[in-house]
Amino acid sequence: MVLMESGTREVKAGTSFALVRDVGRHALRLVVDQLYPPACAVCTAPIEAGHGLCAACFSKLAPITAPLCPILGVPFEIALGPDAVSAEALADAPPFARARAAVRYGEVAQGLVSRLKYGDRTELAAFCARLMQMAGHEFWGAAPLLVPVPLHSSRMRFRRYNQSLLLARALGRTLCLEVDPHLLRRHRKTRSQVGLSGDGRARNVQGAFSVHPDMLLRLKGRRVVLIDDVYTTGATVKAATRTLMRAGVEAVDVLTFARVVSGEEVPI
Repeated sequence: MVLMESGTREVKAGTSFALVRDVGRHALRLVVDQLYPPACAVCTAPIEAGHGLCAACFSKLAPITAPLCPILGVPFEIALGPDAVSAEALADAPPFARARAAVRYGEVAQGLVSRLKYGDRTELAAFCARLMQMAGHEFWGAAPLLVPVPLHSSRMRFRRYNQSLLLARALGRTLCLEVDPHLLRRHRKTRSQVGLSGDGRARNVQGAFSVHPDMLLRLKGRRVVLIDDVYTTGATVKAATRTLMRAGVEAVDVLTFARVVSGEEVPI
């Protein structure tokens, strides 16, 4: 009886602590909202709550939906049939199985990625991940391992966080999937991909990645979903995929927040 009473007191104490904690968090959010009213992440217009976009900016996001290439995930202008593959995938078949992206890389997507990546707006990862979750819906049935594209240690020290890892963790929390930030490593420092040609990007990341010594034990036979912020030419995720598959990974898919669609003029 004493044990039962002790357990009951512990449960009540835990419940009370959780209630106080939640009330405290809510109060803190109210204070922060009063001092710093919620604003659109791109244009800074006031929004009702949370961290995201105003209605005007959200309407400018261009989701990538079917019809699309089943391999590269690039959108088709019209439906070409279930077996239709993009010319890009036919001309240069990627090492990964499938790539998907939530939105086209445009002005608003660029603003979100820039603030997440360089502006310390780490809370935007959750907003981007919600859109990525829908874009990657074909992947989740296999309960894959989420692996963020890694940064070199020197860049990590400078930037202090890896935006791809933030995206992967946000997805992992929502989908109850494991995230392994150590399965893949960038052991060679590379220059920024910004401004490089497609061939230049490929040469820049060639041989840049390696895997954890216990990769197969950590993998446990699962598929890998590589997580990154933007798919431009695919050079980075292709190099990462080749490294994983040479080490024994059977299948790799790729999921990014945004994707550059061929023919669209966007600065990157």
